[in-house]
Amino acid sequence: MEAQKGISLIDQYVIDFVRKLRDTSNLSQEEIANIIGVTRTYITNVESTKHPAKYNLSHVNLLADYFNLSPKDFLPTKPL
Repeated sequence: MEAQKGISLIDQYVIDFVRKLRDTSNLSQEEIANIIGVTRTYITNVESTKHPAKYNLSHVNLLADYFNLSPKDFLPTKPL
């Protein structure tokens, strides 16, 4: 895994996890945006390699609640 410019490896891990979760759940960027209370453009920026936008802990908590997961499920098992 290579982090996009301005994003740490752990932030990239979370971004990749949410993108995969979104894809496997057949959710749109708009639906993820509604879950965490941001715009679709924000999600587009998070998933783009050209923007340093990223999810914060509040976003992770809201997504974990929506998907009935633990926030720790969004993190790697070992340091990166």
